[in-house]
Amino acid sequence: MRSYLDFEKPVADLETKVEELRVLATNGDTAAKEELMRLQSRAERMLAELYGNLTPWQKTLVARHPQRPHCADFVAGLTADFTPLAGDRAFGEDAAILGGFARFRGSPVCIIGQEKGADTDSRLKHNFGMARPEGYRKAARLMELADRFALPVISLVDTAGAFPGVDAEERGQAEAIARSTEKSLSLGVANVAVIIGEGGSGGAIAIATCNRVLMLEHAIYTVASPEASASILWRDTTKAQEAATSMKITAQDLLKFGLVDCIVQEPVGGAHRDPAAAIAAAGEAIAAALETLGNLSPEAVREARADKFMAMGRKT
Repeated sequence: MRSYLDFEKPVADLETKVEELRVLATNGDTAAKEELMRLQSRAERMLAELYGNLTPWQKTLVARHPQRPHCADFVAGLTADFTPLAGDRAFGEDAAILGGFARFRGSPVCIIGQEKGADTDSRLKHNFGMARPEGYRKAARLMELADRFALPVISLVDTAGAFPGVDAEERGQAEAIARSTEKSLSLGVANVAVIIGEGGSGGAIAIATCNRVLMLEHAIYTVASPEASASILWRDTTKAQEAATSMKITAQDLLKFGLVDCIVQEPVGGAHRDPAAAIAAAGEAIAAALETLGNLSPEAVREARADKFMAMGRKT
């Protein structure tokens, strides 16, 4: 059953009527068939217009949509022979980070991402995609293996941020994020990140410091969530919508600032309406990015990545 966001209510009302008319039309009601086609066309136009003019806050809600495809969906849809690896060889396993080795379009790759979970049980298992230190140390371990065997790395970013709990801080959360970021920057193999939903804070940066950073059309990428920013700046979480607009967290803003390299178009109505199409589009963008980096030497890959991030924020 499709879940609608609050701002989608006009579309929801129309699509409910469309479903009612579809039942009548299957019973041979000619008038119902004509009305069905008219309303269906109207609903499609309304949806396209709505999603063509989303506010930053509405994009935030879309990026968090519970039916949006998650990391595991992208891994299943884009790769074959996926072999997950577990543990950081220091403390334990963190299910918030999904990672391992697979074949992407016939070629071996390392794939790493944050998995939020799709229902209550899996969300609890994966801690809503918020990794503890062992998750980032696992990511760094996988990247090191990829570097050793000259395999490109694909990162799928979808997290509200690193887990802020006391236990995570006690085990060195900041240090683990820094180590993962450092490893990502120092790789001699090409790496490509895709922001598939939320790209939140250092939890995202830890696996997103890549040669190419791609971003789904309605994803967000931010130093802190709009709610957290509103609480910090105004001590008022009700100003989250204002914060979302001021922070420039959308793919369109970030492409303009040169912080991401490419926007991956989503199906009309968002990735949650047609996950397979969204995953396929991301696959095309990843393949194109890897192709442009395929002939670079390890030194050239490192230099290009360093130049990319050092240039951010500089005025020309």
